[in-house]
Amino acid sequence: MIQKIVECIPNFSEGRNSEVINAIESAIAAIAGVHILDLHSDEDHNRSVITFIGSPEAVTQAAFSAIEIAAELIDLDKHQGEHPRIGATDVVPFVPISGVTMEECVELAKSLGKRVGDELGIPVYLYENAATRPDRKNLEKIRKGEYEKLRESIQDDPDRTPDFGPSRMGTAGATVIGARPPFIAYNVYLTTDDVSIAKNIARSVRQSSGGLPHVKALGMLVEGKAQVSMNLTDHTQTPIAQVVEAIRREAEDFGVSIHHSELVGLIPQAALVDAAQWYLQLDPFESGQILETRMYTALSQEPSFVEKLSAGTPTPGGGSAAAYAGAMAAALAAMVARLTIGKKKYAQVEDRMSEIIDRADEIRSSLEGAVILDAQAFDAVMRAYRMPKGSAVEEQARVEAIEKATINAAIVPLHVARHAADVLEIAIEVAESGNINAITDAGAAGLLARASFSAAILNVEINAREISDEKLTKGWLEEIQELREKIRTSETGLSKTLGERAGLDL
Repeated sequence: MIQKIVECIPNFSEGRNSEVINAIESAIAAIAGVHILDLHSDEDHNRSVITFIGSPEAVTQAAFSAIEIAAELIDLDKHQGEHPRIGATDVVPFVPISGVTMEECVELAKSLGKRVGDELGIPVYLYENAATRPDRKNLEKIRKGEYEKLRESIQDDPDRTPDFGPSRMGTAGATVIGARPPFIAYNVYLTTDDVSIAKNIARSVRQSSGGLPHVKALGMLVEGKAQVSMNLTDHTQTPIAQVVEAIRREAEDFGVSIHHSELVGLIPQAALVDAAQWYLQLDPFESGQILETRMYTALSQEPSFVEKLSAGTPTPGGGSAAAYAGAMAAALAAMVARLTIGKKKYAQVEDRMSEIIDRADEIRSSLEGAVILDAQAFDAVMRAYRMPKGSAVEEQARVEAIEKATINAAIVPLHVARHAADVLEIAIEVAESGNINAITDAGAAGLLARASFSAAILNVEINAREISDEKLTKGWLEEIQELREKIRTSETGLSKTLGERAGLDL
């Protein structure tokens, strides 16, 4: 089954206050299933662009959370920047990436727009493929006059009536939401501070002025240099190299040149391949000749851990599964702690939650390594048993190798059991004082840690029987008994906490 992946690239009218930018980013990152790919902030534009992906449902919720936070923290009455804008969250495009159609992204835009209008009271305009009127397809037309003009006209001009939300604006302004194909946000800096040159070049290259197809461009002053700021809406029709060369020629006519260029956000790999092909004149070239492309293709064919677990091979087996369960338990505990940080209600435990995150992440990383180490330890035991038995010397070497390999095969799951006991204690703490909305996740972390411990101990005990060093194995078994007592106490504590805080019963 093809995984459904949507990309969202909201633009926020803040590029200077790091606390505001971090708060918006955190609101997005807090949504399970969302992955932030890029954050680009520019002080002159006074704008930040965050790129993230995930399932349609997760991405839509993350976008709403970000819009809500931006509305609280950004005041358009105080905002100044080079880039045109009408809202705290200025524009929110949805882009289909995998297993999702453009029509589905249009529905996401409409549902988000309605929710933002109804729940946050922010006027919403739909654009690009989601536009309800031909004159609103282009973002530039919706943003004409920017926040200041729209604030005056939205109440009495029927053409400015929003698609969702009230016909009035607060300091969060309005938001434009839509669906579109991927495009490239690309800026070219010139060796001059004369912004009129950048504006003239932008006029000559943009489609709306008779220039290159699928190119939108503005001229502005950024970082003390004239900049041609562009959106390239279809690089397959107008390659990025063609745009750069057109700007280069126009600049030469004004007696200046290109200083450097920059990407805002991400770019499709195919666009860079096209540029390399064009500049290097690599006519007989295929994308499969790129090392990373070939490598990622090979890695994507690698079976998942669960698929390997179900295969008819001895490894990975129960010991690796124990470590995997423990890693998931640690990850859940860290998740609950992260969902607690930044909430006013839990300010008093924020420092402790930060400590828990560090410890849980450390354990998770160690247990992820143990998934592999356990399989390697068992394979080593099998290799030792296959050693020759012929002579007395060979037999002695075989016995020693088996003993050494079996000891290691017990040490790895013992290490897992210790960590699992620690994770269960962490799960209790995040259940006691963490975000109440994630208390079932804390409970799940505890149960997975308990399962990890039990499965790991089975492997310690079975291997201990085969080891001749009784002093060593006695120490292990005594430690196991202590860990069992610790687990029993922790289970009682977790059950009590879940019952008292949420009325849940283990």
